[in-house]
Amino acid sequence: MSAPGTRLSRALTRAGHLIDPLWHRAVLAVDRAHFIPDTVWITSRDHPGYFEPITRADARFAEWAHQDYALAVQVDDGTPAGGPNGEAGWGRLRTSSISQPSLVVAMLQALDACDGHRVLEIGTGTGYNTALLCHALTERAVVSTEIDPALAAVAVDNLARVGYTPTVLAMDGVGLPVSGVDMGDFHRLIATVAARGSIPHSWVRQVHPGGVIVTPYEAGQAAGVLVRLEVGDDETAHGRIIGPAPFMVLRQHRPDRRPLREIVDETAPGVAAGHTDLNPRVLTYPHQGWQLVLGHLVPDLRHAVYEADPDRPEWAGQASVYVAAPDGSWALAEYTPAGGPFETARHGPDDLWTRIAAAWNTWCTAGRPTTERLGVSVDADGTRLWADTPDHVLRSYGAAPSTVTAG
Repeated sequence: MSAPGTRLSRALTRAGHLIDPLWHRAVLAVDRAHFIPDTVWITSRDHPGYFEPITRADARFAEWAHQDYALAVQVDDGTPAGGPNGEAGWGRLRTSSISQPSLVVAMLQALDACDGHRVLEIGTGTGYNTALLCHALTERAVVSTEIDPALAAVAVDNLARVGYTPTVLAMDGVGLPVSGVDMGDFHRLIATVAARGSIPHSWVRQVHPGGVIVTPYEAGQAAGVLVRLEVGDDETAHGRIIGPAPFMVLRQHRPDRRPLREIVDETAPGVAAGHTDLNPRVLTYPHQGWQLVLGHLVPDLRHAVYEADPDRPEWAGQASVYVAAPDGSWALAEYTPAGGPFETARHGPDDLWTRIAAAWNTWCTAGRPTTERLGVSVDADGTRLWADTPDHVLRSYGAAPSTVTAG
């Protein structure tokens, strides 16, 4: 009889993703399909922005379970919002998933865990990653947290039915430790959900000096990356970006999802007109190093570009670029291929175009680092992004304020 995870392990080993025998044995031993609920959600082809429910009756379901696919196992925090025409069960926001297996094993292999290590997992989900940890390190070595009580209960049941009874805590994985539970110190911490903007220092405090944290990380509108941190003896952690890692974010870190045109009000009292020398199209420059630096130095900045009407040839190449920040500040700039200075309008306490220009100067002065050159440090004062070494922290260099005239 074949091992439960034979099909999946074969796919991962053939593709070169699964190379560590410890985790190869775990993938072989655990049937991923057992941890996939009867309904999953996929992006609707006909209605972008909506997620369509797919059940086990669909012929694709069984194939997805044993191949390298991520599957959404919950939408809208467990209460589907409905489809574009009121269809029951459809969702608007994916809020839990069973991760892509190649990324699962990449993270587990980056842990460098071995027998005797105690591991804290942030984000139990339906329990598949937890089961892999239990098989490799024993269930006594695994503590997992899940913020959603319903998902935590599902995971406990799934795990028990395949013979694993680790400690699963229905709790917020950021505000550690929890009162009344002896979390102890861990040798390893793995997060199956992305920290956005900042990595919780509480995670560092849970890990022994010399221990390792592996977590997805997001900043701004950049795609998520995988960070591997090594914990020092002074409650600090430093580490590099080791690859891409698109993940859902911690519930506490979710960004504002409103369209920017619902936030920007050009008729509001106090809107100031002006100009900037910064090309506003740098906001969409698809260099991940730049996008990470921008997202880190101008936290939670959101942007959108609205191209000129294609039916107006005299406007060819022009665009309106909108930006907004959580404090209510917003700004826009009118791009034209003729070049700057570019007309702007802004509102709120922060001069966003000056902040963005300063971030651009910082990135360029550092040599326009790619993600391979970037790293992260975490301590009690927060999360810092650096280039090449931890002592080269990326901070905003001065930029001339955008010129403002009365509006």
